[in-house]
Amino acid sequence: MTLSFDLDDPVFPEKIEKEIMQSGGYPYKSKLKRKKYEKELEALQIELVKAQEWVKETGERVVCVFEGRDAAGKGGCIKVLTQYTNPRNVRSVALSKPSDVERGQWYFQRYAAQMPTRGEIVLFDRSWYNRAGVEPVMGFSTPEQTEKFLVDAPRFEKMVRDSGTRLFKFWLNIGREMQWKRFHDRRHSPLKHWKLSPIDLEALEKWDDYTAARNRMLKETHKDHSPWIVIRANDKRRARLNMMRYLLNELPYPKKDQSLLEPIDPKILGFGYDFLKDGD
Repeated sequence: MTLSFDLDDPVFPEKIEKEIMQSGGYPYKSKLKRKKYEKELEALQIELVKAQEWVKETGERVVCVFEGRDAAGKGGCIKVLTQYTNPRNVRSVALSKPSDVERGQWYFQRYAAQMPTRGEIVLFDRSWYNRAGVEPVMGFSTPEQTEKFLVDAPRFEKMVRDSGTRLFKFWLNIGREMQWKRFHDRRHSPLKHWKLSPIDLEALEKWDDYTAARNRMLKETHKDHSPWIVIRANDKRRARLNMMRYLLNELPYPKKDQSLLEPIDPKILGFGYDFLKDGD
């Protein structure tokens, strides 16, 4: 597919929206209907409240990592998880660039400091995986640092899991044209234009570099103890519902309504690099 619209043009050509939806090998031509989405979302959010209460009562610790290209929908996934949960028990973490002190520390130290205490769920909007994606692509880390990270990340995650913490890593995947559309929408929105940074715009020209970095990251850090749950996210609605179904299926909270958690769409959610190897 060839891009045929201008990021600076405030008028988006609606006639190519269907083609954009299917960019990156996305299996559907249109979004899930809003009415169906909102009905299913509310039911899953009720289940999430049950899960939150179980985490609090049992002292469980849960970490969810959300990674993906810029505009992949990480913030939206976190929003539906926090919308009706207690911020004392469910919190999101979006760290800014490291300070001088943090740059002198063990790389994982500032992330380890954000790990949940008993009875808490922590949601990372980007994570330690910056070192496998944006940092090497944009020249913010050395090749040696990236190599070390790819060896160390599974070790770090095994320590997290061995501590009794439940760890979920979600990669949200979007097609190139879908990223352009979302950047276009941000650029011309008076509410969201602040989300579009110069680095985001520079990243548009580095799509292939990001793809190579993503592929290597998925291959080298997809482990039995910390697998990558990959979600095709051109349709944010399907992405959120399938993410929530997977997460809730994995948490053994009482009074679970299993009928609401099935089926997970195998066209939307899969595992590791093999799930994406035929797309972008």
